[in-house]
Amino acid sequence: MVGRNPGEPNRTATSLELFFDLCFVVAVAQASTSLRGALTEGDYAGGALRFGLVFFTIWWAWMNFTWFASAYDPDDVTYRLTVLVQITGSLVLAAGVRRAFEHGDLHIITLGYVVLRTTLAALWVRAALSDPARRRTTLRFAAGVMVCQLGWVGLLLAPEPVRLPGIVVMIVAEVSVPVWAQSAGMTPWHPRHIAERYELFTLIVLGECVAAATVAVRGAFDRHQGTGALYALAAGGLLVAFAMWWLYFARPAHTLLATTHQAHRRRFLWAYGHYLVFASATAEGAGLAAYADHVTRHTQGSSVAAGAAVTVPAAVFLITVWVVHLRPHQRSRAERIPFPVAAVGVLAAAWSPAPVLLAGVLLAGLVAVVAMPRR
Repeated sequence: MVGRNPGEPNRTATSLELFFDLCFVVAVAQASTSLRGALTEGDYAGGALRFGLVFFTIWWAWMNFTWFASAYDPDDVTYRLTVLVQITGSLVLAAGVRRAFEHGDLHIITLGYVVLRTTLAALWVRAALSDPARRRTTLRFAAGVMVCQLGWVGLLLAPEPVRLPGIVVMIVAEVSVPVWAQSAGMTPWHPRHIAERYELFTLIVLGECVAAATVAVRGAFDRHQGTGALYALAAGGLLVAFAMWWLYFARPAHTLLATTHQAHRRRFLWAYGHYLVFASATAEGAGLAAYADHVTRHTQGSSVAAGAAVTVPAAVFLITVWVVHLRPHQRSRAERIPFPVAAVGVLAAAWSPAPVLLAGVLLAGLVAVVAMPRR
């Protein structure tokens, strides 16, 4: 398992990586469904906190394998079997999402996460044995991952009041491992390959957004045979989803990763910032579904809070995509100003009679500005 050539031409995602992503869809869908339930019940703050913590385990496990596979991917029998074990771990993690979200039971989700991460640590050890030039880096990864897994297992034995602070400590430890490991040397990751992998996962979470909203709106139409508010929701939801896709793919990421973002600080900002991109896109689907429930079932919570369940994730997505993904391409103030202005407008849309439609129109207007020919 020697490092792959980071300048390899025509490098694309493998079928095994695509299969890996496909199995993570299950966990993403479970997180979205659980968040929808919390929003429908009016538990906005608690639901958002639990969703953020649960989604971290999904995103972190996916991201770490993605960067590893970009640097080391021999595609032999041993490697394939190891990745299939990771996929098994992802399915166990997905099975535990609802219990962790609704009841605070971390046993199943921790088991799946530990299987995922321990198997990745084994791959790092294999890379250390095969790639002497980067042995210090790969061994740091393996050691850091295993220490963190011991910490997660230890949290299961901790008393309830200590658990949330302990989770925060473990998250800080997890995100520190790559920074510490790569301070000893960079792994041979491929810029175009990484960009494609992130683009594919963006499509996954946007697809989940569309699917969650479609199911909710269909159920709402079945119950009420259509109202003006539902038509506005359906039209606005489509505009939001289309605009989110357009904005993310407005600029190529690989040009940054191959040049300015070779530097550690910029690369980590881009990679870690995508947590908010992926989480907000997933939360957008849950928010659209919860708003459909509010319109048809008059669920708990005010209309403004129900609208904010849609507009806040959309604004977070917009600002994060702009900061980590688009702003480095922009050179003039005229290019930058529309994004924060649109984000403020999207947030304010929660107070309007049709928040989803207004948010969709504002985002579509931003797309029109972005798509204008640049002189």
